[in-house]
Amino acid sequence: MDILPLHKEEKELFKLIGDAAASIQVPAYLVGGYVRDRILGRDAKGDVDIVCVGDGLLLAQKVAAKLPGQPQVHLFQRFGTAMIKSDQWELEFVGARKESYAEHSRKPTISPGSLEDDQNRRDFTINAMAMSLQKDDFGKIIDPFDGLKDLEEKRIVTPLDPVKTFSDDPLRMMRAIRFATQLGFQIEATTYKGIRDNAHRLDIISKERIAQELQKIILAPQPSVGFILLSKTHLLKRFFPEMEKLRGVEVINGVGHKDNFYHTLEVLDNISKNTSNVWLRWSAILHDIAKPVTKRFEKDNGWTFHGHEAVGARWVPKIFKRLRLPLDQKMKYVQKLVRLHLRPISLTKEDITDTAVRRLLFEAGDDIDDLMILCEADITSKNPKRVKRYLNNYERLRDKIVEVEEKDRLRNWQPPIDGEEIMSTFNIRPSKEVGIIKTAIREAILDGDIPNDHASAYQYMLELGKGLNLVPQK
Repeated sequence: MDILPLHKEEKELFKLIGDAAASIQVPAYLVGGYVRDRILGRDAKGDVDIVCVGDGLLLAQKVAAKLPGQPQVHLFQRFGTAMIKSDQWELEFVGARKESYAEHSRKPTISPGSLEDDQNRRDFTINAMAMSLQKDDFGKIIDPFDGLKDLEEKRIVTPLDPVKTFSDDPLRMMRAIRFATQLGFQIEATTYKGIRDNAHRLDIISKERIAQELQKIILAPQPSVGFILLSKTHLLKRFFPEMEKLRGVEVINGVGHKDNFYHTLEVLDNISKNTSNVWLRWSAILHDIAKPVTKRFEKDNGWTFHGHEAVGARWVPKIFKRLRLPLDQKMKYVQKLVRLHLRPISLTKEDITDTAVRRLLFEAGDDIDDLMILCEADITSKNPKRVKRYLNNYERLRDKIVEVEEKDRLRNWQPPIDGEEIMSTFNIRPSKEVGIIKTAIREAILDGDIPNDHASAYQYMLELGKGLNLVPQK
């Protein structure tokens, strides 16, 4: 392929940019991921990188003046870049540059350079291709590192020596694995060795940047590919040691447990078929995270992991904080699903009672459907009959959840009597008695001992107060 195939709207935009570049007598090129994705036939999503051999900021201003509506240009003088945003496009402009790096920093020393210099500093051959925007060779692909061949052969290869590429900017190791996972490519052997040999260099990268790449891996169609590569290249243990410790099988008296690393990845892949919610995918990653520390071998029961769901839930904030993931409702959502992930399957092992379902609905709230998706993804047995039995059990539980929910309205439920009403009824201040009454009302409703309405709860409150020697105010 010598000429990049373009749609009409793309051709009009890129010719406009080429004309603007010609007006200030600088060569300009479309570079990077947009070129790669258009060759692959993937959605390029409107993020366009333009390199010019000259002043990128000036070029951006000339382009904006030619665009309909003359959109605002956002100048980033410190980085020598400019951006133009519209409804359809996000155009970023930069002057061609060459870079050099200090050993303990991924922030380069930058100086003006040629197109060749700019392509040399790119992370991978498939991202180092450029398309000319000059009138005389518009659309021509400039491919000094055989990126087209690597695209055809589905390979991730660094344009220069991988040791230098990864040592200069260790985040590129995460990006290599991210592209391999997203595109279904293989990492070329020398490049792969370069990642393993430089894994320690990842320590100079901020956790925010690592997490950004990790989130993209998690959102890939088959994220297990990325996690296996992260583990085998020794990157995973640098930032997510709890995940790495899931690896391995221990055998005592001829009895072994399953490898919880690969089980977790199977659950992750299963859930990824049904949701693009990255936080629901995180619940799959973390659902068994505490199994290594709760693992015990019991003579009569074999391997057990008692309480791993509770310990894992306690670990979620620590892991999110270290990876600079949000510590808001998203974290609490993941924590809840980890804590509750064994509850549905435990309900299916016996007759499903209204009381047990009420408690599950009360604790899961609006996340009950996501919890069930996680539980179904957790079925990784290779025995088709067992899988079918589990799925049938979950289907019965779903039916029971619908039945109880329609009757009792317990999703995101709060008891009909709160602490304020208890205090005003008995003319008491905040105290142990208030908590006792409030908890007893909640438990009585969940157990089905009293109906879920205010009148019944109020009468029950009066009876509880009498037992505590509290006198209602008239």
